[in-house]
Amino acid sequence: MAAMFETLAKAFVYTLETYACLGLIFAVPFVWLGVQRLDSAARGSGIAFRLLIFPGVAALWPMFVFRLRLGIVEPDPAKIRDG
Repeated sequence: MAAMFETLAKAFVYTLETYACLGLIFAVPFVWLGVQRLDSAARGSGIAFRLLIFPGVAALWPMFVFRLRLGIVEPDPAKIRDG
């Protein structure tokens, strides 16, 4: 019985490790190039902003992949204001 729980725990840890590695692999190019496609306010932002959002992008990478694939971008503030 203990061997089964150990196997289950190892599988869980390996799954989390894989998720984290994929997040880091995705976050590097996304923070450098892709964030401007989703958020116009990120254009021209500095390295401090990119370092600040890096952990969140790495943790929430499936959401960002989904938004990039579907082409979902933030609404234009001028269009919202003008109605």
